[in-house]
Formats: sequence, structure tokens, C-alpha cells
Amino acid sequence: MAMLTAGCGYRLAGGGSLPGDVRRIAVETFTNRTGEIGIEAVITNDILYEITRTDKAKISDKNRADAVLTGVIRSARSSSISHSAAHETSEERVTVVVDVRLVSTSGETLWSASGISTSEEYAVAGDNMGTEQNKKSAVAKLSGRLAQRIYYRMTDDF
Repeated sequence: MAMLTAGCGYRLAGGGSLPGDVRRIAVETFTNRTGEIGIEAVITNDILYEITRTDKAKISDKNRADAVLTGVIRSARSSSISHSAAHETSEERVTVVVDVRLVSTSGETLWSASGISTSEEYAVAGDNMGTEQNKKSAVAKLSGRLAQRIYYRMTDDF
């Protein structure tokens, strides 16, 4: 089966290398343009994890890096998706949208993507604190998926 899929040109997403033959990458904390406090740290940490879990590049400081990855969190919006009564929301969906750019130390844009998004549902609790905790958990889940999506798109050799 492995030989058959290899012969057809099939491969896993993100199976290529970083653009510009980058071996050392600096990741700046994403810029947060939303009202979600701390979301920039969560997403940046998940991006760092995605890069370090493979051997394609090493995390480096900006002075020794071949390229710098930056990002802007454009939006983090919640919307109602189900109701338990006429005017009572029981479940919401949070959607996060980011723009990402990989720039060489010479200033050349090696890769960029705009409008990368993902969503996660969460339960609306009977109190605001419970709902906020559920939303934080949803953001943590979607952040991991978002980081994977960014990494796979950045390392796709299509």
C-alpha cells in the first residue's frame, strides 16, 4: 500500500521543507487585534510547538535566524449556534482569523497567507465565569489546529 500511494504522488500535507531553505527560524509573538486577552501567547506557543516537533528547522533568536515568522490575529468572534429556549443560547462557536508572514533576514517575503481561520464550539454555562472558561478551552483547542494549518501550509511544496 505504501508503494502504491508513493507511486501516485500522494503525501501528507506539510511534508515539504520551509520556504527558502530556512533552517533557523525566529517566531515573534503574534499581534493581537482582538478583544481576547492572551490569545496571542496561546497561538504563538502552539506555532512554536509545531515547528519544534519536526527536525525541519530550529527555533532561534532573531539575530541568528534565517527567517522570522510574524502573525496578526485579525479577529476572534463568537456566535450563537444553538438555543435551549427562545432567547437563551446554549452553545456558541468561536472563530479566529490570522494573517501570517515568513520573511528572510534580507527582508524578502518567503511565504505569506491571509485569512487562515478555524472554529471551535463551546457550551454556554449558567454563569459568565463558566462560559468564559469554556471559551478559553475552545480557543486552546482551535489554536492547536490553527498552528498545524499554518505549519502545513508553510511547508507544503505544491
